[in-house]
Parts: sequence; structure tokens; C-alpha cells
Amino acid sequence: QVQLVESGGGLVQPGGSLRLSCAASGFIFSYYTMTWVRQAPGKGLEWVSSVSFGNSSPTYTDSVKGRFTVSRDNAKETLYLQMNSLQPEDTAVYYCSRGPYSPTNPRGPGTQVTVRS
Repeated sequence: QVQLVESGGGLVQPGGSLRLSCAASGFIFSYYTMTWVRQAPGKGLEWVSSVSFGNSSPTYTDSVKGRFTVSRDNAKETLYLQMNSLQPEDTAVYYCSRGPYSPTNPRGPGTQVTVRS
């Protein structure tokens, strides 16, 4: 069965950095586009970034362009999200999801990212 486990979240000051990881199992990781989504307190699910199976043509929501970088290691079946210049509005639970963005696609339990001074 599909398993996705996120890690790397935490508390960071504005301007700081975090690197999220998502360990995948139960499916052929290299076959799928993978996606990061987030949910801020009291808000709906928001697409953050996606990367194709070939690690090419990553896409980002406008609010994170130039600050976040998505990557993947197909040999390790792991998805990453490098987050720099973090701002309070980036505070959310971050989830990795299999496939392009869809609220119904499988995703992990999430990792909390909190940005405050």
C-alpha cells in the first residue's frame, strides 16, 4: 500500500530555512509526479510545488517561487523541499502527495512548519 512519511518540519525564525523530506514506499516512486501541498491553520489545502518523475520542470505556486526548491532522489524514493527565506505566512502543515495536485491523491500525515520570531 502507498506510504508517504514527511519529516524535517519545525520552528524557525523569519528568514530561516528548513529542508523537508518525504520517504515513499508501496509504489514505484520513479513512475509518478510528486507534489507538496500545505494547509495553514483555518485554511484549505494549498498546492505548493510539483516535480515530474524525471526531476524536470518543477513548478511552484507564486508565493514560494525563488524561495523553495523541490527535488527528488528516485534511487532513495525520497522527495525533498528546500525552503529558504521562510515567512510567517509559510506556517502550515506540509504534506507530500503522489501524483499531480489533487485533494484526493494519497498523502502522508504531514510535518508542521512554524515560522515566528
